[in-house]
Amino acid sequence: MNLAQSILEALESLSANKLRSGLTILGIVIGVGAVIAMLAVGRGAEATITGSISGIGTNLLFVFRGAMDDSVRNPRPLTLGDADAIADPFQAPSVAAVAPALQGSGEVTYGGETVNTTINGVTPAYFPVRNYGLLEGEPISEVHLLGRASVVLLGPDVADALFGHIDGLVGETVRIEGQPFRVIGVLESKGGGSFGSQDNVVIIPFSTAQARLIRRSTSDRVDVIFVQAVDAESVPQASEEIAQILRTRHRTAIGADDFTIFSQEDFLDVASTITGVLTIFLGGIAGISLLVGGIGIMNIMLVSVTERTREIGLRKALGARRRDILIQFLTESSLLSLIGGVIGIGLGWLIAFIVGRIAANSGTPFDPSIGLDSVLLATLFSAAVGLFFGIYPANRAAGLEPVEALRYE
Repeated sequence: MNLAQSILEALESLSANKLRSGLTILGIVIGVGAVIAMLAVGRGAEATITGSISGIGTNLLFVFRGAMDDSVRNPRPLTLGDADAIADPFQAPSVAAVAPALQGSGEVTYGGETVNTTINGVTPAYFPVRNYGLLEGEPISEVHLLGRASVVLLGPDVADALFGHIDGLVGETVRIEGQPFRVIGVLESKGGGSFGSQDNVVIIPFSTAQARLIRRSTSDRVDVIFVQAVDAESVPQASEEIAQILRTRHRTAIGADDFTIFSQEDFLDVASTITGVLTIFLGGIAGISLLVGGIGIMNIMLVSVTERTREIGLRKALGARRRDILIQFLTESSLLSLIGGVIGIGLGWLIAFIVGRIAANSGTPFDPSIGLDSVLLATLFSAAVGLFFGIYPANRAAGLEPVEALRYE
């Protein structure tokens, strides 16, 4: 018996029990569709998260107080002096720009509306370093810094929550922790980031924050120093230069750094690892549906063997070999699985598309990504499920004795 004949006979056998075959295929359809949809959603989430992190800034390094493992007690705080030393081109030639910042949180109010948001006190260098653009208005300038001006830039989420729109806001007055600030601009949207939403922020001059809103133990203390390397290739060198400068200034022992330096690559690696594990987890959960569908195939094939015992006996009496019977039933189980796999691919694409549209309409857009490898993996896995769960029923059918099969009622 050749393969083409086996496929034709398998199709005839399956069409003879259309409802039963359809319900069996449905299990595989759901399993394959779930696997493809979950992998697509996981990849889409990974691309969105890594894209948001990449949008934080170009060749960006983050310098924080304290060791990553909290091994150093009472670490020295970062200061404006540290930032100035890092900005020295003779000490750190791989550094292009430095932006110290104060970070806090507070309430911003306008006309009865209140928003809890992140407050950043920054210098003019902050905007190019963090890759921030403006929808309207002007950035913080040296004039604002020297005059401790009560001016503020609103993130788009804050602007929309307070005013109901994000344009035409320059000149308005909002209150931050009860103190009046004049709006001088609205930031471009940057989405979520490693430190939360980058759109739910307000930015004020560093000196204003220092004097009125975010007070620290010393006048020159900063919470974080953002450093921009000259190019992507210089990031490791810039990190090493920063570390050497801070070790010298803080007089720390070797291996006892009281600061932590992160790069975009560090955040991207962590995010990719987390989303990768999440994708595998989701795919594994969805794969259970395929396992259930495979058990359904085995159940139906066992029923089919029982129903067709006399047919099998007659075939063997007329000269059919054990291999012919084995191939016939394996072909049927594989066809059930493959047909379900093909339909499941379409279902998976549809689910991913719907999830993407729902996410876009809810204000958290991301694009589920269906890769060719996901389709091939789901298809091959579904075929393997059909073969695996069809082996026992097929072997049982092939092992029937012709005389006993013919006598079966």
